[in-house]
Amino acid sequence: MPKTTRSGRARKDELPSTLQRSDEKAQRTFAKAHDSAAEEYGEGERAHRVAYSALKHTHEKVGDHWEPKEESGPSDAQAEGGRDTDRETAGGVNANATKDHLYEVARRLDIEGRSSMTKDELIEAIEDANDRASDRARDRSD
Repeated sequence: MPKTTRSGRARKDELPSTLQRSDEKAQRTFAKAHDSAAEEYGEGERAHRVAYSALKHTHEKVGDHWEPKEESGPSDAQAEGGRDTDRETAGGVNANATKDHLYEVARRLDIEGRSSMTKDELIEAIEDANDRASDRARDRSD
């Protein structure tokens, strides 16, 4: 099923829940990339992967939603690669951001011990906090 309307707007009921809680640009980016990939490769996991990769170039996951990044570009090694890339992903965390930025995101997510964490530890802690926030949000909407 297409994720966009004929006018190019995202069909919110067709989007993953984290995107339903995100801004229109995130929704539109995911939906258009998904629809294009679905035309090329068919509906399914590959279309979702392509859509998330496109989204990770413009947005980062913070808690239970996606927020615009300060600078466009791939968020992690997986998003940097091409079609056959099989690298580690950071689950929407902008792993290419500065440590200061990651620290600020960790502060917003109230991650304990953030001041003594390395960049890699911040990435992992943010990813875990994002997963917990998304799980809580899904539980509330059920």
